Amino acid sequence: MVSAVLSASRVSGLLGRALPRVGRPMSRGAHGEEGSARIWKALTYFVALPGVGVSMLNVFLKSRHEEHERPEFVPYPHLRIRTKPFPWGDGNHTLFHNPHTNPLPTGYEDE
Repeated sequence: MVSAVLSASRVSGLLGRALPRVGRPMSRGAHGEEGSARIWKALTYFVALPGVGVSMLNVFLKSRHEEHERPEFVPYPHLRIRTKPFPWGDGNHTLFHNPHTNPLPTGYEDE
């Protein structure tokens, strides 16, 4: 019985050194909390926000110079299924319906 207890304590001691600690490895002071917050703040201001701004400018400039062609209507049987009418309007138009880009089950409205 004593040898089993001693061997169990040796195994647990070996496992304790081999396995990572279960505590809070990312807790305060583990990686320098002040420096980490400063790095993330700088990344937000100098990488993320300018990246969003450049992306918005790119989309704006591309949308001004391109004319979008409407795709040809193909009446696939699995699309635009209306099992019951929508609760607004005439029941056939979606809530944010755009007659230029959103076809009805029978095709575009202005064709």
